Amino acid sequence: MILPTPGASFRWRQTRAGAALVCEPLERFATHLFTSRTWKLGSRRADLTDHDSWAELAVEMAGPLGVTRVRQVHGRGVVVAKPGSEATPEGDILIASDARLAIAVQAADCVPLLFVDPVKRVVAAAHAGWRGMAAGVPQTTLAALEREFGCRPEDLRVAAGPSIGACCYEVGSEVRNAFMASGWTDDSIRACFHDRPTPTPVNPSIRLRSPSSGCWFFDGWECTRRQLEAAGVLADRIHSAGLCTASHPEAFPSYRRDGDCAGRIAGAIRLA
Repeated sequence: MILPTPGASFRWRQTRAGAALVCEPLERFATHLFTSRTWKLGSRRADLTDHDSWAELAVEMAGPLGVTRVRQVHGRGVVVAKPGSEATPEGDILIASDARLAIAVQAADCVPLLFVDPVKRVVAAAHAGWRGMAAGVPQTTLAALEREFGCRPEDLRVAAGPSIGACCYEVGSEVRNAFMASGWTDDSIRACFHDRPTPTPVNPSIRLRSPSSGCWFFDGWECTRRQLEAAGVLADRIHSAGLCTASHPEAFPSYRRDGDCAGRIAGAIRLA
């Protein structure tokens, strides 16, 4: 399999489970990865249980206390992961300060975000689709890190994993209207919503049908960057994989492309 070329801050790493993406500026401070379609979680095979899929990730992350995750609901609920908890709480943002504990979110087109604060020694993982972006998941994560652990935005490193790009992500006017209602400026709206697909040499458009009247192509990567910078994260510490899940069926599952049978990728992280 020929893997697509990620953003300059990322590289592919071969694991026992298959290919995974890592963000080099985060490696010094945190063990982390974004999985690909070759992982059990990415295949959605009928003979695999949910436990099988996540156990594979736990082995690779090698955290003595395993992997903590949440029941994601496309919101902005925050969970502070603690050792010994067996429940799977509802939320879309996880924070951890114990190096024995890995945390993870899953996605099929939404943006998986990994954060590390090397000063306070805290990590976070967040899941943000368009609803989460409109609700301010990136900024909510930063506010939670500051509230719970005294983190400063300028100390953080953030990695945005593979997700559907504006090359393929057609949305209705209600999505654009939701951002307008949440107070986004006209400049930000223009930067994040395009009236036509925006393919690149790395991410070709996969057209399932002709564009619909009144629809837009949403750029979740730009939306993420703008929220993080507005909250104080330094521009050179925000890193995007720049790979569209829908554009690369050999590398990533995609709900928009594959429908209900789509697998998932995980973004996982723990302190080094």
